[in-house]
Amino acid sequence: MRKVIMVALVATAAMWTVPVAAQSAIEPRVDKLEREMRAVQRKVFPGGAGQTLEPQITAPPVETAVPGVPAGGALTDLTARVSALEASVRSVTGQVEQANFRVRQLEEAFNAYKAATDTRLKALEGAGVAVASTPDALPGQVAASGDTAPPPRAPTVRPTRSAPSEIDADLPRAGTSGARATEVAAVARPDTGDPAEDGYTYGYRLWEAKLYPEAQAALKSVAERYPKHRRASYAQNLLGRAYLDEGKPSLASLAFYDSYKKFPDGARAPDSLYYLAQSLVRLKKPAADVCKVYGELTEVYGDKLTATMKVDVEKGRAAQKCG
Repeated sequence: MRKVIMVALVATAAMWTVPVAAQSAIEPRVDKLEREMRAVQRKVFPGGAGQTLEPQITAPPVETAVPGVPAGGALTDLTARVSALEASVRSVTGQVEQANFRVRQLEEAFNAYKAATDTRLKALEGAGVAVASTPDALPGQVAASGDTAPPPRAPTVRPTRSAPSEIDADLPRAGTSGARATEVAAVARPDTGDPAEDGYTYGYRLWEAKLYPEAQAALKSVAERYPKHRRASYAQNLLGRAYLDEGKPSLASLAFYDSYKKFPDGARAPDSLYYLAQSLVRLKKPAADVCKVYGELTEVYGDKLTATMKVDVEKGRAAQKCG
């Protein structure tokens, strides 16, 4: 019987160590145990009070919180944390919606820009085809930095001939200026049966008459159509001179450089290097670049230079303070 009492007491003591969260479920069991304990005591000690036995082994006293207080504090903390999480979720959701809206705006703006750009490019391509197909375009000419393309010229009046030459096909068409057409028509055209020779001579005469755009077209045609002809070097060099005299040193420097590279053994290769240096001076390039050209000229063609050119080269080197 004593063992039964001890078991009941231990069970009662263990009851108080149950977590507060499960207290509501344990209370009916505790009440049942207490009723059973009182029934056992009445059975063992019929005399009543004062004869109950105290347990010899007791559990150490533990501090227990008032029922409901920890549960209430934990619930409050949990509620606050859940509220904070809900607020964070709402904030993140709002930011995501704003980001999606901005992305849509960017996509719409990009699509509009792309459509506008495509339209402009197609318009420019159409305009380029139209310009290339008109007879006013200068064939084979590319505008360089600092240079401007010559204005359209009036149709050139030519003497009646049985068949137009290849050089005529490359000449630029003149604009509506009657005076210009008269000037071009006044330049005599040779007809020796050698198209390269005739083309160079005609280009030279146009250059002498200061009809630079027409001279450039004729000379470029000779250099490109007849690169093996002895006049190719002459034509390429004079093409650079025409650009330089027209005030286009950028195009002139390219023409002179091509003359030296394409026709290094040509009769006008030394002249092209000399005038290349002059073009660089007009372009205000560094003196070191000009001196390199003079050095190349004297090193490659020193024994082929005329006395006049040697004097001009020395003057140019002195002006640039070449060592």
